[in-house]
Amino acid sequence: QVRFVESGGGSVQPGGSLRLSCTASGKIDFTAMGWYRQTPGKQRELVASITRGGSTDYTDDVTGRFRLFRANALKTLFLEMNNLKPEDTAVYYCNFLHPDIVSWGQGTEVTVSP
Repeated sequence: QVRFVESGGGSVQPGGSLRLSCTASGKIDFTAMGWYRQTPGKQRELVASITRGGSTDYTDDVTGRFRLFRANALKTLFLEMNNLKPEDTAVYYCNFLHPDIVSWGQGTEVTVSP
């Protein structure tokens, strides 16, 4: 069974940058995957995705600031986040896209505050 381990979160000031990593264990063939985030009291939302072929897509609020890329040999998915805003504060997770979502990892927490 595939398991995901996210890392790279932290606390930064507005305008700062972080690079998140998500490493998969188990059999994985890099079907469509994405980075999700969740804040207390809200549903987990998909913010960036990548197809098997490598095409990426982003929500409007992160377009131009976030970049998703992967290292297939390392079974790792990355999310490079620039010009971070307080509203980006959340716990970030990676997973496959619906309907292939598997168990969620622990996520990595990102806090953006002055």
